[in-house]
Amino acid sequence: MADRVLITCPQMGVSFPQFAHRFQSQGVLVDLPEVVQALSEAELLDVIDRYDGVIAGDDQFTAAVLEKAAGRLRILSKWGVGVDGIDRDAADRLGILVTNTPGTFDGEVADVCVGYLVMLARQLHVLDAGIRGGSWPKVEGTSLGGKALGVVGLGGIGFALCKRALAMDMRVLGVDADPAMRERAAAAGVIVRELDEVLPEVDFLSLNCPLTAATRHLLDAHSLSRMKRGARIINTGRGPLIDELALVEALRSGQVGGAALDVFETEPLPSDSPLRDLPRVILGSHNGSNTAEGVARVSARAVDNLLAGLRAERTGPAA
Repeated sequence: MADRVLITCPQMGVSFPQFAHRFQSQGVLVDLPEVVQALSEAELLDVIDRYDGVIAGDDQFTAAVLEKAAGRLRILSKWGVGVDGIDRDAADRLGILVTNTPGTFDGEVADVCVGYLVMLARQLHVLDAGIRGGSWPKVEGTSLGGKALGVVGLGGIGFALCKRALAMDMRVLGVDADPAMRERAAAAGVIVRELDEVLPEVDFLSLNCPLTAATRHLLDAHSLSRMKRGARIINTGRGPLIDELALVEALRSGQVGGAALDVFETEPLPSDSPLRDLPRVILGSHNGSNTAEGVARVSARAVDNLLAGLRAERTGPAA
């Protein structure tokens, strides 16, 4: 029986025609459902037992989903870096290989962080909206040279952002638990500190760390209250790194001076989210890595991982 593969990552779905011949040459059948952002646990439970492999986006591969897939699913190839939506313990227990694509779009996401940084500092989105509305606004901005940028997470994306910010004559403070990442950043000119030391000192704070149990709601009401009043926040990592209700209150009070959010606790962003009504918030659509070049690199790696996983001998469930 031919292997059957599910592709749930929207970017991989768009680029699939470039790779279709690779699946066809190996007799692999592919299903490409229409996905806006990610499939829920319930949606996956309805279909997952039909597949030998998956190229996944930010879907919820919970223990229940993986248990239903067990016996057939051999490889879960994550398109991108973050695997927080996958229950890794369950996958290991059930003998399901999980791969991802680290280092493939560090520059792309770092570029988006810089774009958000400039927008927050110079209010370019406010100027655009004002001119479209018929006015001719003169909004006073903030110079970036000499300002302090905190970067939480000094992996590939965070380190790429640090290098860009240093080139813009910013003072860069970095936070990471990994000694190797801390050492690399320090050698490049980053001031490496603990988060509690960084929060009161920075004018801008960028979240570039993975979502784990330890980083969920890393920015909550308490940590937001410790930031310099009027500091601005960028999040291109994962939505749940920030307690959104606490952020809304901090924005309303002026404790936080603005935010650029490419990711949210619920995606797509609900129509009734109070974030939509706050003028000092720039909203994205979890699109930080989406360039033609970046998508091609990540898709190629995800396909490589998937086809290798289908060919590999199944390890079987852990005893």
